[in-house]
Amino acid sequence: MIALRMGSVVSVGVGLTAFYTFLITCADAITKMFAASYAAPQLFVLSGLIVAGLSLIANRSGSEPRTMHTKCPRAMAIRVMATIAGAVAFFYAFRLLPFAEVFIFIALIPLFTALLSGPVLGEEVRPQAWGALILGAVGVLSLFPGGLSGIGLGHLVALAAVLLGTVSMMASRYIGKRDDNLLTQVFYPNLGLALVMLVVLPFVYKPMGLADLAWASVYAAILFFARWVLVAAFRMIPAYVVTPLMNLQFLWMVILGAVIFGEVPALTVFVGAFIIIFAGGWLIYDQVQPRMAAPKSPLRKPRIFPAE
Repeated sequence: MIALRMGSVVSVGVGLTAFYTFLITCADAITKMFAASYAAPQLFVLSGLIVAGLSLIANRSGSEPRTMHTKCPRAMAIRVMATIAGAVAFFYAFRLLPFAEVFIFIALIPLFTALLSGPVLGEEVRPQAWGALILGAVGVLSLFPGGLSGIGLGHLVALAAVLLGTVSMMASRYIGKRDDNLLTQVFYPNLGLALVMLVVLPFVYKPMGLADLAWASVYAAILFFARWVLVAAFRMIPAYVVTPLMNLQFLWMVILGAVIFGEVPALTVFVGAFIIIFAGGWLIYDQVQPRMAAPKSPLRKPRIFPAE
């Protein structure tokens, strides 16, 4: 009976993770739709305010309402700035690149984070992280069968988005080990995104119809709901199970890219995605191997990240 119940919980967790990948891909598809006609501020002002507002509502609706105080103001500031710049970079990457190609760059973020967590956060970095990152680089190079001369502006923008996303993720890991309220990591970046984009909005504003306003609102709701689904999945199954399943996003991006945008990825895109997914899986497999001889290491002082 207990085994059956555990199996049911795992099945629900897997289903929630698959649902999360579909939701986040839908949000990315709306981003690509907006990128074809509008500048980034027109999407991010409205969506940022909605997500920040939903974060406040969720924070107050618990059995013990908490404030949005963070114990890591400097790290939070870094996360906010990296999130703002990264969101804009990914917005224009979706404008410049086919939908499925962007996934290859998104999938690089965990690899960069695993490698840089040592010098930046003071965490243990095993040699396999280097191997996984080298494989990831090979996966990216598969996008350019004609050589590096095929690199375009979109690829450089996507790479910048990856680096900024890595900074944001490392800040998130730093904060997550020290802050009790994880909603602060949703609230502050989205509020900062909305406020910064609000300053720029008058210079790039184009009149929007009710349909586009509705799509922007749907984008915000999907983004917030997707984060809640992911939290629920992490509560049911371990992170090392959730993370590989998140690569289902590539499948959704291929399907939605073909159905909505009429994009059919080249074979090299599938090869690159497979290599990077394999690299991520290798890294996760190494992380979950039992380390019987090594005692659990205490939380070490970050070497580069600012001390609070």
